[in-house]
Amino acid sequence: MGPSRRAFPLAEERPRRGPARWVARGLVLALVALVGLGAWLGGRTLFHSVLGPRCQATAAGSSVDFDPEQMSNAATITAIALRRGLPARAATIALATAIQESKLRNIRYGDRDSVGLFQQRPSQGWGTVEQILDPEYTTNKFYDALVKVDGWETGTITVVAQKVQRSAYPEAYADHEQEGRILASSLAGHSPRGVGCRLDAPEGEADVALIGRLLDAEYKLKASGGAGGTLTVSAPSDQIAWSVASWSVAKAVDTGITGVTIGDRSWSRSRDSSAWEWQQAETPAAAQEVVLHLA
Repeated sequence: MGPSRRAFPLAEERPRRGPARWVARGLVLALVALVGLGAWLGGRTLFHSVLGPRCQATAAGSSVDFDPEQMSNAATITAIALRRGLPARAATIALATAIQESKLRNIRYGDRDSVGLFQQRPSQGWGTVEQILDPEYTTNKFYDALVKVDGWETGTITVVAQKVQRSAYPEAYADHEQEGRILASSLAGHSPRGVGCRLDAPEGEADVALIGRLLDAEYKLKASGGAGGTLTVSAPSDQIAWSVASWSVAKAVDTGITGVTIGDRSWSRSRDSSAWEWQQAETPAAAQEVVLHLA
């Protein structure tokens, strides 16, 4: 009878795993760490997009969301169109263009020497870098060029915007026309109660001087008061009053405004979901007047 066969080798006879075993474990741990990091980053992004400071514009049953910086720039573009007596179509074209060119951010970089909301180029005669980075200046320059385009009021946005911008990708402007329409309608006052912003508490007191400068530059309107913690803006029409009210909400991130009252409606600065909507005002404002709360 031959030698017996062992079902299992003795410990000292088991094959040695060597360093490959530790390499495999290291790879598994690294993979777990990467998955965990991805989940954390994803959760953080979700937190900021869902619960962080955010603005929303609503018109005709449709809504678009932007962060406060973007909504503030959209308010400037829309207000200047109204100041110039241009129809909502002008603001729609300008907003769709700015969304495509800069995502409504006043950026200091771009293709070649392009800068600003509309990515205008100093070398193409739009102005100096400093001028183009001024939102009021660059918006007015856009409208100066827009109104010179034959048939801009009824032409397709790809054709009209291309004649103003001379872009390499003109078809891209049409992708943002719906967003532009919603922003223009709500910020121009055609869709009352259409703008809400959920914001952090201001870091300091409201900047009364800045509010006055922006109202003058973007609407050619003035505010009165200030001593009692409020400013009052008188508008020439109900539509302009609602535009100023929406603009004030959009500009709150820059100015420190804590509340806005128009008619029997009021917006109060908050991180709560209530800041998406206009509530019943405790003290209504007079007709065609907008009351800005500073504290």
